[in-house]
Amino acid sequence: MRPDNTAHLRAAARRRQEQTRSKAIRALRELGQSARPVTFEAVARQAGISRSWLYTQPDIRGQIERLRAAACQVPGPPRPASQRASTQSLLVRLEAATARNRKLAAENRQLRHQLALALGDQRSTLARPREFDRGHA
Repeated sequence: MRPDNTAHLRAAARRRQEQTRSKAIRALRELGQSARPVTFEAVARQAGISRSWLYTQPDIRGQIERLRAAACQVPGPPRPASQRASTQSLLVRLEAATARNRKLAAENRQLRHQLALALGDQRSTLARPREFDRGHA
């Protein structure tokens, strides 16, 4: 009968798991401090581990997702106050846009009315018998 080596196998698996976790955590720290995006692919490549293993680790997976979400929410540098529009200037622009919309709506009404008149004239012209047709009938 063979000796029971399961304890040694479990210990080796536990060491391998710990080494993989430490590689992943180190890669997360390095990526978090750099300007590079934090993704599962980037962490796996940096740590030399599989992406699928990262998905099975809830705490590491959560950290990657948080860092990825935080990178998406970082706004650009704020604009200087001299370049920002004031409330008053925005109101003036809104009033100008509203006035332009009213003018365009009135112009559209006028053009629709002219088109209706032109189509009515055209229809009445086509409905009248032509002199040429009457003379040769």
